[in-house]
Amino acid sequence: MIGDVEKMIVVGLVWGTTNSLMRRGAVLWDQKLRSAPQAPSGRWRIVALVCRWIELLLSWQYSVPFLINLMASAAFFYILSDSPISVAVPVTNATTFAATAMSAMLLGEEMKVGRAFLGTFLIVLGVYVCIN
Repeated sequence: MIGDVEKMIVVGLVWGTTNSLMRRGAVLWDQKLRSAPQAPSGRWRIVALVCRWIELLLSWQYSVPFLINLMASAAFFYILSDSPISVAVPVTNATTFAATAMSAMLLGEEMKVGRAFLGTFLIVLGVYVCIN
């Protein structure tokens, strides 16, 4: 049986990974929008914006990671019922930051690797200090 801290780490890993995947899906959607005709102006602008937002949600590259992210959020709130918030928030946020940086790097996003590793190390060190 896994403990609460391990559950928090899993939630953070899921959040971080899906953050990078949602960003990638949004970038693909944005590229598609740039090749499409401009949105109408005037009264129909709001309707066009809502239609584009719905189109983003119907894009599987964005919506699948988004739904998984939402499930992890529900799991996080369930974990909060048994765990102190002073532990749950730093652990999940630190794990989310690290997982976002690592998954973004694996997806080929441009980043300053040294700073990302240093930031991740400092956050993990801070969480370790808070927990112990």
